[in-house]
Order: sequence, then C-alpha cells, then structure tokens
Amino acid sequence: MKRQWLALGALVPTLSLPAFAEEAATAAASTVAPIAVKGDDAFLMMSAAFVILMSLPGLALFYGGLVRKKNMLSVLMQVLTIFSLITVLWVIYGYSLAFTEGNAFIGSLSKFFLQGVTPDSLAGTWSKGIFIHEFIYVVFQGAFAAITGCLIIGAFAERVKFSALLVFVVVWFTFAYLPIAHIVWYWDGPNGYTDAEAAAAATAKAGFMFQKGALDFAGGTVVHINAAIAGLIGAYFVGKRRGVGREAMHPHSLTMTMIGASLLWFGWFGFNAGSSLEANGVAGLAFINTWVATAAAALSWMLAEWVLKSHPSLLGAASGAISGLVAITPACGFVGVGGALAIGLTAGLVCLWGVTGLKRLLGADDALDVFGVHGVGGILGALLTAVFAAPSLGGTGVWDYVSNGVAPEYSIASQLWIQAQGILITVGICGLVSAAAYKLVDLTIGLRVDDEQEVVGLDLSSHGERAYYD
Repeated sequence: MKRQWLALGALVPTLSLPAFAEEAATAAASTVAPIAVKGDDAFLMMSAAFVILMSLPGLALFYGGLVRKKNMLSVLMQVLTIFSLITVLWVIYGYSLAFTEGNAFIGSLSKFFLQGVTPDSLAGTWSKGIFIHEFIYVVFQGAFAAITGCLIIGAFAERVKFSALLVFVVVWFTFAYLPIAHIVWYWDGPNGYTDAEAAAAATAKAGFMFQKGALDFAGGTVVHINAAIAGLIGAYFVGKRRGVGREAMHPHSLTMTMIGASLLWFGWFGFNAGSSLEANGVAGLAFINTWVATAAAALSWMLAEWVLKSHPSLLGAASGAISGLVAITPACGFVGVGGALAIGLTAGLVCLWGVTGLKRLLGADDALDVFGVHGVGGILGALLTAVFAAPSLGGTGVWDYVSNGVAPEYSIASQLWIQAQGILITVGICGLVSAAAYKLVDLTIGLRVDDEQEVVGLDLSSHGERAYYD
C-alpha cells in the first residue's frame, strides 16, 4: 500500500491497514511538528533504486531471454523506452492525478509538474508523527508506475509496432493506471486520525476501494492485474505471431532469463518491503514473506512440472519464482510467514495452470505469459490476502488508528468480498480503457508490423540494429 503526504485529515476507525502496533501506538500525536526520519528516508531511497533495478535490467533481461534471437534488442528497447516515458509523464502529471485529493476515482492537477513539492516537503507513512521527504516518495511511486507499463509488452512481444506501443502506453497510463492507483491507494494519512468524527470526514477524501478497506500492500491489483489485463487484451488486438503453433518459438537464452528473474527477485525486496515506507518490523515482515513465498512457488511449479512432464525445467522454476513474487505482493505486509508459505505453494501450482490449461482456453497468443503469471497470480494473491491476514491464521488483522490497536473483529468472508470488488473494478477500468486505446491506435497508426518485418525480426526492421552480431 501507499499513502499521500499528510497535510489532510484522517480515515475511518478500522480501515484494513497493517497492524504495526509499536510504531502507531507510540508515535507522536498529530499536533507534533512533522520531522522526517533520516533512516526511513534512506530505506525508501534504497527501495526505490531496487524497484528501478527490477525494470532495468531485470525485467528487460527476463523478457529478452524468452523471445527469439532476432527480437531480443526490441524487447530491451521497449522496456527502456516505456520506463523512461512513464517516468517523465509521472513527474508532469501522473503523481498529481494519482496522489492528491480529488474525488474517489482520480486526483487533481494541484501538483502538476510537481508544483509545490520541495526538498522540505514531507510525505506521511503508516505511523502518526513519522514522515519521509516527498521527493523520495515521488520516485518510489513513479518506479511502480513505470514497471507496470513495462510488464504489458510481454503479451504481444515480437510483432507490435514500436510507435503504436508508445502511443498506447500514454493513453493507458493516463486513463487506466492513474485512476486505479488513486482508487486503491490514495488516502490522507493517519496523522489527523484523532476520533471517529474526524475519521468519518476523511473517508470521503480517500480512493474508492481504499474507503472500503481493500488490502493491496504493494500492488497486486494496481500493478499486476492491471498490467495483465492490458496485456491479454493487447494479445487479442495485435493477433498471434506468424507460425505460432506450427513453428518452434523457443526462448533464445534461458541464461538471460535466469539472470533477469534473479534481479527481479532481488529488486522485489524493495518493491514489497519498501511499501511499508518505514524501516520497521512491517518492512521486515514483508521482506521475509517475499523471500519465503517466492522460494515456495519456484519449488511447487518445478515439482508439478516434473510430475507432469517428467523433467524439471529452469524456465519452470524461474516462472514459478515470478508467480510467487506476484502472489505475495498484495499480502506481504498483512500475512504471517505461514500464510506466505501457503500463498507461494499455491501460486506455483495455479500459475502453472494459468500458462497451460487456461492459456489454451483463452486462445490468445500471450507470448510471455503475462496474464497466466501476473493476472492469475495477482488475482490469487489478492483473494488469499483476505484469508491469511486473519489474526487467527497468523496475520496482522486491521489497525484502528483511533484506539491505536488491532481491531477486535476480522471477517475473512467480508474481506474476501472487498478484495473481489477491487479485482472487478481493476479488470473493468483497465479492460475498457485498454480496448479503446488499442482500437484507437490500430485505426490511426496500426498495431502490428507487416509480415516481412516480423519475419526479419523487430531488432533489424524496427531499430536498425541487432542484439548479436555473429
């Protein structure tokens, strides 16, 4: 989960927030002059750098190794350019629309071009009276937005026009990513969380799903389901690769894919633990859960594949690790280590089905299994968060900022329904925006390269270069 700087009010008494009782119970009251904690600043800068590493070079190498040799450079170029494009858009208007007060579905342009954000500006954390510097928060959140755009490209790799992709990303980022980020993550923060009346007044200022108490610690809906839906719809609109199902389309370098997967796992510690915004026990919980769930998913995918196909593959183990990372992302700060283990083991098995049986049912040429891993894993993780966040199952429960304690009641069934609503809203918004954006781009620019360019490969036909010169 993320939060906005705390110049505003408070939230309802028992929102579904992580129960880091030590900080929240002992932190200063809202009347104390805000002071940033240098250790938390340093922790979040490090975490933001880790998230950037996930894209460049982590995701680029992971995806690049999975395509054919003639398309390796195109994938690297797409990831680098999309990351850079969204970074610029984030600074111009993205941060403002996602993380300022507006309505329940989108923010305002009050921080257009980061207007009013200075080296002295502060952003709030989960704890009353504890702050970080806002510029650091801008970078951390921007890195999330940028990698989300990069994830999409794997679904229609090896056949999309570079210019069409860039136009699509601008439209999708503006009308899908920013509203969903605001809906799920935006709130005014805990500092004015003094009594029930103040909390109720602030509820109307939060994002739509945040008001309902949706749990998404680090991006199960905002990042993974969002990107997966955009990717799947893109695979339908762009169409299947020439020769798919008839010609061998093996990954050209599983060595590169393994390096990329390892960098993703490494960077994901910043992605998940950094989402606590403080160097505290909740960051430690997210850190160990990210470690455990990923390992469990890598093993469960590998073992299931070994049984089904008579051999364990590196591709399967690496894909399993990614599925575990995806599934634990919304849950990492809310569930206990046992819950993380269960989520990881389940994710490996369910996502294996996602890239085999479900993929055949969907009939789309999702080249690098974006939906099978990020969509299926994100949905699974979002739902299982509701289950394993229960204190009876080792989870943190939800935090009551008025009483500064864990809320006495937690209903798995009620939280499951809230999580399901978050998934449905994400799928609905992203689905509609993505379909409209792809159609618009196809009518104006054309989504797909021609047959000759596809046969030659995008490295040479789109960029005039080769990844390898033999």
